Amino acid sequence: MSEDMLETLALGKRPDGRTLLTAAWVLGHGEGGHRLLRNGEVVIEGGAVLFVGHRFPGEVARRIDFGNALISPGFIDLDALSDLDTTILGIDHHPGWAKGRVWPRSYVEAGPYEMYSPDELVFQKRFAFGQLLLNGITTAAPIASLFYREWGETVAEFDAAASAAGDLGLRVYLSPAYRSGGMVLDGPGQMSPVFDEERGFAGLKDAIDFIGRQTGRFGDLVRGLLVPDRVETCTAELLRRTDAAARDLGCRIRLHMAQGSMEVDTVARLHGSTAPAWLARSGLLSDRLIAPHATNATEEDLDLYAEHGVSIVHCPLVSARGGSTLNSFSKCRQRGVNIAMGTDTAPADMLMNLLIGLITCRIDDRASDRVRCADLFDAATLGGARALGRDDLGRLAPGARADIAVFGLDDAVMTPSIDPITTLVTGGSGKVTQAVFVDGRLSMRHGEVAGIDMKVARRRAQAQFDRLVAKYPERSWGHPPVSEIFPPSYPIEGDPHG
Repeated sequence: MSEDMLETLALGKRPDGRTLLTAAWVLGHGEGGHRLLRNGEVVIEGGAVLFVGHRFPGEVARRIDFGNALISPGFIDLDALSDLDTTILGIDHHPGWAKGRVWPRSYVEAGPYEMYSPDELVFQKRFAFGQLLLNGITTAAPIASLFYREWGETVAEFDAAASAAGDLGLRVYLSPAYRSGGMVLDGPGQMSPVFDEERGFAGLKDAIDFIGRQTGRFGDLVRGLLVPDRVETCTAELLRRTDAAARDLGCRIRLHMAQGSMEVDTVARLHGSTAPAWLARSGLLSDRLIAPHATNATEEDLDLYAEHGVSIVHCPLVSARGGSTLNSFSKCRQRGVNIAMGTDTAPADMLMNLLIGLITCRIDDRASDRVRCADLFDAATLGGARALGRDDLGRLAPGARADIAVFGLDDAVMTPSIDPITTLVTGGSGKVTQAVFVDGRLSMRHGEVAGIDMKVARRRAQAQFDRLVAKYPERSWGHPPVSEIFPPSYPIEGDPHG
């Protein structure tokens, strides 16, 4: 790779003039899909792709050769972790209701509060955006837990998140999450929903105002997305108003549903059906709707998604950690359901998610010939673009936005390559990401992210996470100490101050 030429580019800046990128492989786009170009070239100018192919005939200001690498469209992550990952606390600690995943009545009556300071909320978005860029993700729809919040997300933290996206150079679709209610724990395993609909309406109004102010900032890196929290925390009227607002704003809606037994049981109790069937009766399923995770979707639910153009966001890593899968990726594709990808947990490693998605689909199908590595790669690029209604993202073609990730193919842990897509999906990880351009701007280079020192940030993130964990007894059933809520995998010995 011509590292010297890459190093001459200013991190966080868009290079002047035409820049030609070349590598052993380029994933271009044509004739309706991706196509691999051996020893291909990509020319970018301003924020757009000018040329994809071989032997560009024009003049260029610079040429950067990445050597044995793949120049690819950047990944689109529509359920992108934007806080410090608390799902890690639930991997080996069960049941969730006893581990702070549902508010006990005593905590609600005492008054829920923000467990992070405003500065901490701002920091975690910035840190998470840096993690996304390190893993080749160029477009993100942030997701965060509301378990440690007073209620919903705040306008102030999302104003700061929009600025962080502009500083770091990440394309984002976002607004503060809101809800009408939440689950309360009345006894061991006994959960019931509690609603405050006016609070949900106020959150929607804040989100609408935010989208009106922020859409188009930083050269159109920031756009709006309405994000009611989860289907079981929303009333029908809140979702009707959300749908109407999305029509007026011309934006999409992301709503988590068909994703877990607590939701399925709650919606059945409240509405007598599954969530997708309930929304279909209300006329609220459409191609404006982006719906993570569908792991508990019935055959009828998936048929409704296909009929109404709903996009699924598949997050294989976080689902598989909890023992669930999308059943199945290939069956959804056969139905004509658009599938996008999300990470939704740490690490924000899309390549790892693609591998787990491949494996879980083949286990569900009891067959290995119904899904290919390319199908998962399509979901992480073209599927995400389709869900957003953007034909200028997720592909490298003239006129597309210059959102590019460069993945090295010389990593020692990877086996010899038959083609770069199979190699990266089956043996790669986000750690092989060498460079990221967003809208033509160099946002990440060799582990350096524009606008943030990730090594320093990791230390701050751990300290902030430790302070959060220390507060878990307040919102856990019976209020046991942290050592009982989250015991270590093995007994710990040694001097804690050594």
